[in-house]
Amino acid sequence: MPDPFLNILAVIGSLHGESTTRVVVSHAGERLRAEGCSVDVLDLWKEPLLLYSPDTAETQPSFTALKARVDRADVFLLGTPDYHGSISSAMKNFLDHFWHEFAGKLFATIVASHEKGLTVTDQLRTVARQCYAWTLPYGVSFADGQDVRDGKIVSDSLNKRLEMMIRDARTYGGLLAHQRRADLAGTEPGFLERLRKK
Repeated sequence: MPDPFLNILAVIGSLHGESTTRVVVSHAGERLRAEGCSVDVLDLWKEPLLLYSPDTAETQPSFTALKARVDRADVFLLGTPDYHGSISSAMKNFLDHFWHEFAGKLFATIVASHEKGLTVTDQLRTVARQCYAWTLPYGVSFADGQDVRDGKIVSDSLNKRLEMMIRDARTYGGLLAHQRRADLAGTEPGFLERLRKK
């Protein structure tokens, strides 16, 4: 059985002040909150991270609080613009800061792109796979000016895709969160065994 509520960390990976990525991720976050989820928004424009360094990242003053937010999340709603067929540097920098914290959790991806964002979605899936996380079997992409205009979603098709993602993030995120907690508390072998507290 899925958990009655989920902790969602919605990450806005655009540093543009009038970002359409922010519009769409914020909309999805509000819808998830209306469905009973706990939604924490990490807007990397408002909460910038220092460039990741394996030597100093964990000693930065803000790292402990951010790690707690990532640990608490069951689902990561990741929104990024498509920059030259790749994720934004801000999103990559956020992902670089963590690894084990993503294991067994769900990634749901939103990409602002005029080229469908397929390579960007694939890159986010690659990160999930490398960190032993799960992803929805699709991503949602949209085009500025066509799907989002003047700070509002104007496309029925985008709204429908987002509603599908919201439903699937809740359903499969809940199932995975329930199983992840059982795996961490249990004794059976599995890929989360390495993360059990001794």
